[in-house]
Amino acid sequence: MFDDVPREARGGGRLALPPLGYQARDARVVDYDLVRHGPSGLWFRGAVNTSERSGYVACVGAAQTFGCLCERPWPNMVGEDLDRPVVNLGYGGAGPRFFLERPALLDVMNAGALVVLQVMSGRSESNQLFEAGGLEQVTRRSDGRVLSADDAYTELLRGHPPRLPPPLGRLGRVAFAPAEVTSIVAETKRAWMASMIALIEAIRVPVVLLWFAKRRPWVQATQKGMWTWQRYDGAGALLGGFPHLIGPRELGPIRRAADAYVEVVTARGSPHPLRDKSDGTPVTIDYGHNRPDLVGQTSEDAYYPSPQMHEDAARALRPVLADVLAEGAT
Repeated sequence: MFDDVPREARGGGRLALPPLGYQARDARVVDYDLVRHGPSGLWFRGAVNTSERSGYVACVGAAQTFGCLCERPWPNMVGEDLDRPVVNLGYGGAGPRFFLERPALLDVMNAGALVVLQVMSGRSESNQLFEAGGLEQVTRRSDGRVLSADDAYTELLRGHPPRLPPPLGRLGRVAFAPAEVTSIVAETKRAWMASMIALIEAIRVPVVLLWFAKRRPWVQATQKGMWTWQRYDGAGALLGGFPHLIGPRELGPIRRAADAYVEVVTARGSPHPLRDKSDGTPVTIDYGHNRPDLVGQTSEDAYYPSPQMHEDAARALRPVLADVLAEGAT
């Protein structure tokens, strides 16, 4: 069911699919050991042959599950700790709709013993203005233009500034927005909740929901600070920290739908320096390697979870997964 990725695809060329794009971009830092899932045609990280092995744990999520820029992501560590095979279905930029609309991936989840489902980003959901297709990049419905989520929401805010008296100044931009903006945000959040609940309902084995982020669900956070309310002064403030747009109101029904919940809030080791996997020398990567809309080179990654953060996630998951698996065996 899973095939090895051709060696020529490792570390070269501008490849469109996110995992292959990560491999081309990050080849000096880590080899993701990509394999192709035949029924879906998608590439994943080090998946086992599910037709020959049973009792595996399927780990479902975005780049934080895939383990971007990390040699040993939390799915690997969980598998080692539990002495279970693991299928890593992490896919860069993915939201719940991405998996819900791919029955072949649901088949993989349902053939295992348990699913760890990451709380994924809200910006991957569609609304009346943007078609997301379950991924971070969106297509603007009015003209078919493809934009990053940040660019799409930046243009939305610029096109609909707050209609407030000047004396309110910056406070007005922070706390208020016209109905054209608030309705889109509310619609996107509702769509995310519906997709997450539908995905959990489509999974027939136990589901452990994983919140893996640098912020608590009840706060929004960026490098510039923390706040607890919805802001509208720029796309970064509006979307907030990962998982973007998602707070306790959105998370509550999802937690209740899952069999168990694990909350991992950590920034340990972040930002982490990027090193050549062969000789340990500093490496610089270009976030725009496969995405011209993403600008910036870095030798110290501050966005993706650090190796230490992956350790924290595995440590928190271990006893919960062991208990759920034990209950399933009785």
